[in-house]
This record gives sequence, structure tokens and C-alpha cells, in this order.
Amino acid sequence: MAKRFTKPTINWVEFEKRVPPEQKAKFLAFKAKADVYLRRVQANPPEPPKIDWDMYQKIVPVSGLVDNFKTAYQQLKIPYPADCLSTKVDEQWKTLEPEIKKYCDEMQKDIEVAKKELNRLNALPKVEDITLEMYYDLYPKDALDPINRPTMWPHTPEEQLDYKPPEKKVEDQKKK
Repeated sequence: MAKRFTKPTINWVEFEKRVPPEQKAKFLAFKAKADVYLRRVQANPPEPPKIDWDMYQKIVPVSGLVDNFKTAYQQLKIPYPADCLSTKVDEQWKTLEPEIKKYCDEMQKDIEVAKKELNRLNALPKVEDITLEMYYDLYPKDALDPINRPTMWPHTPEEQLDYKPPEKKVEDQKKK
């Protein structure tokens, strides 16, 4: 007889941690269906009910009918499918584990870099407290420098007085 599952083998708490927030509703619907199925399986006994053939022998007037039913009932075997996919899934998992570990290691490195950047940003003064001089000290290339790099607002190359479009620059070079 096939093995009967009496409790879920899925760790639902760990599973739920990995579900993205936008898919929580679908996850909860899936879990509810799985729980309903498990309750339906548990509501039925693991073995078919025992039949009192002697009682039916006394009640049924047709001779041999109960014996025919008894032999047919005892010969009845419900085929359960053989588990031939678990080994394939285990093999696939073993081949994927190194890739998963490698990916997790790469992501951990990215997480560490992001944490360092976050710590660096948290160490900066608040935006409300920073002055133009402080910004210039922190980001000399990005800060406004009216002495060495004077520009006009909105400080894009196209808006500056000596701006020439790339086509014009090429024509000027050809003339020279």
C-alpha cells in the first residue's frame, strides 16, 4: 500500500518568507487549497472499512452472492502511482545547488557593497544642514565652481554661451 501523508511536508513559514509582497494573495489562496486537500485526506481512514461478511451472509437470501462480493472485494487493489519523479528532482537539485550557492555569494558581495555605501551616505550631514562649501568639499567635481568652471543656469552644455553643436564643431575643424 502507498505511503499516506498525514501532515504537510512543506515548511509554510519559510515558504511565506520567500513570497514577494505582490504575490501574497496568490500564495494564501494556494495554501488554503493545500490545507483543504490535507483535511479531506485526513477525514478518511487510511484503510478501507472492514466488512462483516457473516452478517451479510445471514441477511442476503441469494446463495453465493455474498461470497462473490467478498472475493471481488478482496481482489480489489487500487493502484497507486509509483514515485519515479523524486529521484529526478533530487538530481536536478544537486546540479543546481552549486549555481545557487554561487549566485547567493555574488548577491552577498553586492549586499556588502550596498551596505558600505549606505553607511557612507548615513555618515553624511543631513540635506537640511549641508552648505555649498560642504558640498564642494564632499563632491568637488559635481559642485558649482564659479571661479574655475563658470556656467549659466541650468548648467547644461547646451545652455552655455560658448556652446557649439557637434555638427558645427566638425565644420569648424574642416575649415581649419
